[in-house]
Amino acid sequence: MSLLNQLFNRGLQGSKCKTCLTLSISRIKLLQNKRDAQLKNMRKEIAQFLQAGQEAIARIRVEHIIREQNIWAAYEILELFCEFVYARVPILESQKECPTELREAVASIIFAAPRCSDLPDLLHVRNLFAAKYGKEFIAAASELRPDTSVNRTIVEKLSVGAPSAEVRLNLLKEIAKEYSVEWDSSNTEAEMSKKPEDLLNGPKPIAAAAGASLEPNTRGQNPVTSPNGNPRSKSLESPTSVTKAPLWPTNIDKPSFGDSNLGDTVYIKKDTRTETSDVLERARAAISAAERASTAARLAADLVIEPVYVNLLYSCHISPFISSLFLNLKSSSFKLTILYRRCLYKFHLKRN
Repeated sequence: MSLLNQLFNRGLQGSKCKTCLTLSISRIKLLQNKRDAQLKNMRKEIAQFLQAGQEAIARIRVEHIIREQNIWAAYEILELFCEFVYARVPILESQKECPTELREAVASIIFAAPRCSDLPDLLHVRNLFAAKYGKEFIAAASELRPDTSVNRTIVEKLSVGAPSAEVRLNLLKEIAKEYSVEWDSSNTEAEMSKKPEDLLNGPKPIAAAAGASLEPNTRGQNPVTSPNGNPRSKSLESPTSVTKAPLWPTNIDKPSFGDSNLGDTVYIKKDTRTETSDVLERARAAISAAERASTAARLAADLVIEPVYVNLLYSCHISPFISSLFLNLKSSSFKLTILYRRCLYKFHLKRN
């Protein structure tokens, strides 16, 4: 290594690189042994869930097993790359550019270092490569640019995407077969084959079909429009005649439906109108009952407080005419304000 590289820290520092690679290899082996034990326990737990009929929990836990298996496979490849680079550190020190035969191993280590939090020594190796080859080389490997040679398997195993339904189902079948669990996978297959649209947009296709089938029935009629310009059915023409309005106009004969599916759609629409009318009628009844209760409460309060007002008016020496006007006031808070001010005025006169 030249003196200029030592001054400006542009060398690879072979001894430090070898130390970090050795620590990374040892840590990878230790983590693989630990992860093997964890995977065995997790597979045993999933077999118990399948045997107990708790398939929903098993479907969730199996994703974690797939993730751990992918990390285990990525660590195994990284271990080989670390050993490969460790044996060729002198070649990296002697050449200014990264050799072609080592480009895949170096780029894969640079890509995996920030994504493997259990291997902090790889970050030190990455920093050494950055000092040797520059930030542009590191950015190209980290961003998977076309001119880099990052191992495709490492990219796939370290990705954060969710595993497919087929992979999860195959692993569940494998675990059930391994632990001799009699498990019927038909329910799980049906659940995994459902698309998100089928779970979220359940009744919408039925409503759309009903609206499309009822369009020919309104030809030749004048639709009733709401104040905002949207057409609405005649059964909602007036608020007071919701339940009495017929589902079909009396002056128009009902058309005969040759198609049974169209007739079923009309019956669905009629039932919907009836249910809407019942809901509106109940809402109006509840509103009127609340208004009657509020009026009764106000009258009861006035009956209780009115004698108090009369006594206070008499004690304040207010004339009968003013008293009659005062008692006809509807606001109790306004009455109390007037009495308070009148009492203060009388008290002020007595003091003077």
